[in-house]
Amino acid sequence: MKKEKDSIFINRRQFIWKTSLSTIALPSLLASPLAISGETKSAIVPQWRNKQSDMSYRMLGRTGYMVSEVVCGGDPVSPTSYAQVELAMEMGLNYFDTAPAYGNGKSEKGYGEILKSSSKREKVFLNTKISGFTSIRNRMYKEIFDGLPSGKQENIINRAWQMRSDRGVDKPGYFYIYWPGQERSMDPSYLSNAMMIDYGHKVDGSKKFKEFIFNSIEGSLERTKTDYFDLAMCPHGANCPEEVNIPEIYEAFDELKKQGKVRFLGVSSHNDPAGVLNAAVDTGKYDVAMVAYNFLNDGFLDGAIRKAHEANIGVIGMKVAMSVATQHEELKPLPEWRAEKLNKIVPGDMKTPVKAYLWALQNPRISAVISNLWNENYVKENLSVAGKKIDLQRG
Repeated sequence: MKKEKDSIFINRRQFIWKTSLSTIALPSLLASPLAISGETKSAIVPQWRNKQSDMSYRMLGRTGYMVSEVVCGGDPVSPTSYAQVELAMEMGLNYFDTAPAYGNGKSEKGYGEILKSSSKREKVFLNTKISGFTSIRNRMYKEIFDGLPSGKQENIINRAWQMRSDRGVDKPGYFYIYWPGQERSMDPSYLSNAMMIDYGHKVDGSKKFKEFIFNSIEGSLERTKTDYFDLAMCPHGANCPEEVNIPEIYEAFDELKKQGKVRFLGVSSHNDPAGVLNAAVDTGKYDVAMVAYNFLNDGFLDGAIRKAHEANIGVIGMKVAMSVATQHEELKPLPEWRAEKLNKIVPGDMKTPVKAYLWALQNPRISAVISNLWNENYVKENLSVAGKKIDLQRG
C-alpha cells in the first residue's frame, strides 16, 4: 500500500465515497446533560457591546453575549490591513474572530492595533483559537504507529477507514472542500482514533496538552494587546468527536478562567461538523461552537444545531459563503450548480455570497455568520444582510 508522510488515507478516498451512510454523529463517550447547570435562556443576562440601531444582534448561547448577526473573520486582518474592521465597528459589528494560524500571528497583531485602545476593547467580544492543538495528540500516536510491525499498521489503517465509513464523514453532500488540502486533514485524526483502544494509555493525560494550550493563550494575549479573551476555541478545527473529549482541555480552561484570561470555551469544526457539534454539546463543557454550515450541508446539521440550541450552546455558521465563492485559486471555478440552486432559494439581484449569508440567518437557532471582510465593499455588502427576513424558496 502506498503511504505518504502527511496522509495515510488519501489513496482510498474513493472507497469511502462509495460506502453507505451509517451515522453522522458518534455517540459521545459522556452522558448528554442538555439542561446544563439548570440555566434557562430566560435566566441568562444579556451582555451588550457596541450596540448600533442599524445592526441586529442575537444572543450567543449561554454566554449572554449579544453579538452582531455578522461577525468578523480573521483571515484578512493584519497590522497593515484593519481599517475595514473599524468601519464594520462603526456599523455595529462587535465580535472579532482570530487565531495564531492566521497569517502566522499577523491577524492577532492586526486586531491588536485596534484593541490597544481600551475604549475599543470594551466595544467587542474577542475570540481566538488554539491552533495546532490536534497535532499534539496525532504526533504522539504517529510516533507509536511508526514503531509497529507492518501487519499491525495495516490493521490500524483498516480500522480507521472503517470508522470513517461507519460515520459517513466523507459522504458527498456532507463533506465539502473549503481550502486546498482539506481532504487530507482528517487522516491523522482517524489514525489516532483507530489506535485509542490499544495505545490510549500511552497518550491520555499527557502534560503536553495543557502546556500547549497555556502557551498558545499567552502568545495570543501578547499579540492582541489585551489581557483576556471573551472566548477561546479548542480545538481549532476539530476533525472528529474524540478531539473534543480530551479532559485536559477542560482542565486547562478551568484554570484560565480562574486566572481571568478566558471567559468561555468554544470549538470550531470544518470536517464532520455535525458529529463534532453533537459531541461538544454532550460534554457539557462547551459554550459555543463555530461550524461549517451552509445551504449545501444544512440537512446534515439541522438536528445537531437544534440540539445545541436546546442546550443553550451558541452556534456561529462559518464557510457559509464559501459554498458559492472562494479566494483559493486552486479551487476555482466552483461548480455552477451551486449558484444556480442558491439563486432559486434566494431570488433577487444580490451577489451569491451575500445571498448565502442571508439564507443562513433565516435560521433562528444560529447566533451569527462569520464573514471575511477583505475591504470596505465587503463590509457594506455583507453587513447589509443583518436583520433582513425573507421567505426562502424551494431550491
